[in-house]
Amino acid sequence: MIGRLTGTLLEKNPPQVVIDVHGVGYEVDVPMSTFYNLPANGEKLTLLTHFLVREDGQFLYGFGCEAERFAFRQLIKVSGIGARMALAVLSGLSVSDLAQAIARQEAGRLTKVPGIGKKTAERLLLELKGKLAEAVPAAAFAVEDSQHDILNALLALGYNDREASAALKQLPAGVSTSDGIRQALKLLSKA
Repeated sequence: MIGRLTGTLLEKNPPQVVIDVHGVGYEVDVPMSTFYNLPANGEKLTLLTHFLVREDGQFLYGFGCEAERFAFRQLIKVSGIGARMALAVLSGLSVSDLAQAIARQEAGRLTKVPGIGKKTAERLLLELKGKLAEAVPAAAFAVEDSQHDILNALLALGYNDREASAALKQLPAGVSTSDGIRQALKLLSKA
């Protein structure tokens, strides 16, 4: 029904925003990945949306890009995953990280999202296998083996997915696994 909203951003109250579209204020729930990229209040904003009607109300969910909306729609098709849980997954993992975790069958990355237990993670891996690949460009899967090893090492050391990914992005291209881990730990200790 409502596929996109373009208007003025009135309020930001995580995870909800209010967008004024020609005098009508739409309350839209967004994942934190979209929330962090919102402009300041009073500025123009366009969100892709998913309109959900349930017996207890009507809900509007907004996304900054098509890949997020596509991933959200795939997530809510999984039994036991509602819209709130799908937003939590997209708030905890980027679409490319989610697609990589599913492609590599890494339940451990999914269980780091609050509310996702081992059984739910395994269900996500099973039911979403092969379904998110079209939402993410092939280049996103071209993470070199050393980068993948560095990321796994940081996660094993207790850093969360965001911290580990941020440190990984700051490493020089083509760094070896051992040097990458060492440099990433230095970067993370300064933060």
